[in-house]
Amino acid sequence: MTDLEFLSEPQPVPRRGLGVGSIVLLIGVALTAIVFGWQLLRQNQTQPTSGAAPDFTLTTLDGQQFHLSEQRGQVVVVNFWASWCIPCRDEAPVLQSIWEQYRDRGVIVVGVAYTDTESGARAFIAENSQTYPNGMDLGTRISDSYHIQGVPETFVIDQEGNVAEFIYAAVNERDLSALLDSLLEPNT
Repeated sequence: MTDLEFLSEPQPVPRRGLGVGSIVLLIGVALTAIVFGWQLLRQNQTQPTSGAAPDFTLTTLDGQQFHLSEQRGQVVVVNFWASWCIPCRDEAPVLQSIWEQYRDRGVIVVGVAYTDTESGARAFIAENSQTYPNGMDLGTRISDSYHIQGVPETFVIDQEGNVAEFIYAAVNERDLSALLDSLLEPNT
């Protein structure tokens, strides 16, 4: 082959556009960006720390209906927990003690089992001798409305239905008692 023949041979035309592999890669990158963006947006949604508490209805494990809106006039301690949560095990006796001390003074304690199984929740309740209302958050509708990031998380709701306190950790009896006493003081 002479130099002249080489120059006269048709040269391959460079391809324009993206190949299938490139398109798949770009779609993957775009989907990853959307997922991360959604998670960042969700992280920027914080739990309510004041104002009206999101209303909810919970079917308790004993088949009763608990409507937050029907508890006006009482202080409500809403605790999000799970049987697989180690700090939840630490706070379970505290919540039972608060329930026993304050239920005759206008305080309701209600447990909302977050991403748990019914059998796990029932075993946890029995193990900790909990007598206050507890129910499953089926479909995480309640926890989503409170923007739960993990468990345990506790919301203390005042007599007017407003969030008085948000606790992002296991509750301790001394601090929770002091808060409840301050909320109940005008009414006792």
